[in-house]
Amino acid sequence: MSDKIQAIRGMNDILPEESHWWDFFEETVSEWLDAYGYQTIRLPIVEQTALFRRSIGEVTDIVEKEMYTFVDQLNGESLTLRPEGTASCVRAVLQHNLLYPGPLRLAYSGPMFRHERPQKGRYRQFHQVGVEALGFEGPDIDAEQIAMAARLWKKLGLSDVRLEINSLGDAASRAVHRGKLIRHFEQHLSLLDEDAKRRLHSNPLRILDTKNPAMREIVDHAPRLIDDLDDDSAAHFERLKTSLESLGIHYAINPGLVRGLDYYNRTVFEWVTDRLGAQGTVCAGGRYDGLVSQIGGKPAPACGFAMGVERILALIQEERADVSPKKTDIYVAHQGVPAFAAIVAEFLRDNGFSVILHCGGGSFKSQMKKADASGARFAGIIGEDEARAREITLKPLREEQGQFGMSLGDAVAWLRSRTI
Repeated sequence: MSDKIQAIRGMNDILPEESHWWDFFEETVSEWLDAYGYQTIRLPIVEQTALFRRSIGEVTDIVEKEMYTFVDQLNGESLTLRPEGTASCVRAVLQHNLLYPGPLRLAYSGPMFRHERPQKGRYRQFHQVGVEALGFEGPDIDAEQIAMAARLWKKLGLSDVRLEINSLGDAASRAVHRGKLIRHFEQHLSLLDEDAKRRLHSNPLRILDTKNPAMREIVDHAPRLIDDLDDDSAAHFERLKTSLESLGIHYAINPGLVRGLDYYNRTVFEWVTDRLGAQGTVCAGGRYDGLVSQIGGKPAPACGFAMGVERILALIQEERADVSPKKTDIYVAHQGVPAFAAIVAEFLRDNGFSVILHCGGGSFKSQMKKADASGARFAGIIGEDEARAREITLKPLREEQGQFGMSLGDAVAWLRSRTI
């Protein structure tokens, strides 16, 4: 006998007993996006590799190590499973000229792919919800997006998530800071690991993002980009902080927050928690004013963020005991009259009830056991007598009551009075 085929490591099945958590999250997110006027855009999972190399940056972990890239055998194109959503969203905006009427707010969700070592909160196929606002210049949209996230944590019932912010300035700011960083790390060359040495002259900002504890001290003492901000970026950051304070949103400035993607400028932020171990970032984003032109469009300001669904669900499952699977209203058991039973089930569904129609035969006794095991609140019993009278017998399954025969119209009224 051949070996069973298993799912790819780090790409997980979401089983029925878990899906109600996803349903709760997705329904909450849908209402939340509507409240802020974000429109949904659905993006392809596969893009040209050049899109991510150009947008994310050649000297990043994602491009160097983590992307699932392959050559399409039909036409020789290099294609990549999307590792993040912002680049795809901007590509779609440019391809379809969506910015022509003016600024817009977009949202997307779905699976992303990175070849990482699977661990709690980090998977090779993971899911994100992202929001992108394009065409808005001032820090008011930065503040709105941070406020959006704060509101979502409240709606989800999450209490232990905190905000960290920083500013990366503009290209000139980063050029000044880049020179200072290189000189600083050159003075401690013997303490740098191989990754840091390789990036020292190509992308020294990425060294600040190191997870190597042996380099923590020299990174902590590195020059801070926030000290080299140009006047416009400094004013932008001050206005952002004022807006957050007026909204009552608490934040901490983290000068080491640089994000792992090259397209960010000015505002960057992360929502973090201590409850997920090393994978403490649950939501991150910021401004990326240069990305639109980098991908080939006319320059346009932009700001956005993405959140890791699996990480947020892990927090929800710890805090929300009240999120439970939706219950079936009625389990229809029947004997000898399958056609009428199917008609009754459809009638009940037409009137807004969730119904499981028994399939596969069996005695009434065995069907009632399945009705009880299904979690349904009521059993609808249909035999030959009910079929002749065009009636149904209803039996409550979660309370001590008898059973009641009635017409289908009366059954709807009776059920409604007990399921509100």
